[in-house]
Amino acid sequence: MILDRIVLEKNHQVQKIKGPKLSLKARLATPGISIIGEIKKASPSKGILADPFEPDKQLEAYIKGGADGISIVTDQPFFQGSPDIMRQLRPKADIPFIRKDFIVDPVQVYESLFLGADAVLLIAAILPGKRLQRMLGTARSLGLEAVVEVHDQEDLRRALETETDIIGINNRDLRDFSVNLNTTYRIMEELRRLEPSSHRYVIAESGISCREDVVFLEKAGVHGILVGESLMVSKNPSTHIKRLKGLIE
Repeated sequence: MILDRIVLEKNHQVQKIKGPKLSLKARLATPGISIIGEIKKASPSKGILADPFEPDKQLEAYIKGGADGISIVTDQPFFQGSPDIMRQLRPKADIPFIRKDFIVDPVQVYESLFLGADAVLLIAAILPGKRLQRMLGTARSLGLEAVVEVHDQEDLRRALETETDIIGINNRDLRDFSVNLNTTYRIMEELRRLEPSSHRYVIAESGISCREDVVFLEKAGVHGILVGESLMVSKNPSTHIKRLKGLIE
């Protein structure tokens, strides 16, 4: 029957949407520090970062440089991003993709699945009460990993109340967009105090521009770093990634 063939084909399409997903956690578990390259056109603090903005070429450069993951900023009003960027780039790389946005509703997590994301960013500060845990549960039910982003000790405490495997420490204060790499050190010390034998993986975010920054953060004990602005403004992003990894001078 034609209907049977249609249903069979639809089942195949659904399985493609549902997975399997590429694991960011597995990348973070490998020896050495993992580098996640971020693709974004602009930021509220710096304005336009790339003009012309060419996501395809940026992705190609990140892969050539040895990036372990890709972060796509999809927020439109403040970062001039778009979900379409994720949709267009996802088929072009076989490394984990993180959808980075201000996710405040489960429908955005479902949207992330349809866009092809392997993981979503969940910002603890904007998901009060039980909303953080519920959003994490939604992501897991869809086979998506989640990076729970924290900036201070209260954010960390709430993150540790969840079952998240990955914590992102944002060195940028989202209230005034100031940056301080020592934020990672403070949060890592608190993490070790609260969970001496923690099984969680940690990514440092924001303010990372040179090899010295990476070494500083490695000493703090992080497993990965997320780099956006310095890659977006670099004339040679692939070489920049290799320098961050310490592969070249």
